[in-house]
Amino acid sequence: MNEDWLPPLVLLVDSAGDWKAYENVLYEWFTADFLQSKPAWPGKRVGIKRHPVIQGKEATFWHFISEGSTEADRLPDMARCQRIRWPRPAMEAFANRRPAEGDRIVWWKNERRGEWRYVLALPDFSYLMIVAEREDYVLPWTQFPVDRSHQREKYQREYLAFWAAQNG
Repeated sequence: MNEDWLPPLVLLVDSAGDWKAYENVLYEWFTADFLQSKPAWPGKRVGIKRHPVIQGKEATFWHFISEGSTEADRLPDMARCQRIRWPRPAMEAFANRRPAEGDRIVWWKNERRGEWRYVLALPDFSYLMIVAEREDYVLPWTQFPVDRSHQREKYQREYLAFWAAQNG
């Protein structure tokens, strides 16, 4: 998969292996991409999930860099951390897609817990970003790489099923 259009990974080694310094670097990227300015989204403004604020950092940030079933149990995930710079370009690739040029991002919608969410993915389904849809805005929810081929295949089936249903 050609990911040359995505920013380079942000590595812990570049912070001399110091987790706190690394977390601060990650938060600086998040702040630049989602607080100081906002990515594009067609027809809606982009917000973020602020609460719960943990260690002075918004919930969306923690969802971008960690995993876990409950807010209190989330643990840092290095693969998510490394991709902290990918959510904004993924959203902008979706907003600025030009099918004639070939899609950098494929997308579909699914319903989870009673709300509609956009799923943005690299065409090989090796990376996903989830964006929750609200009435007049969207919330970037989480992002993560998909390492296992059976998971990639599951997402591809979901994508194909969504578009088959849309096309009747």
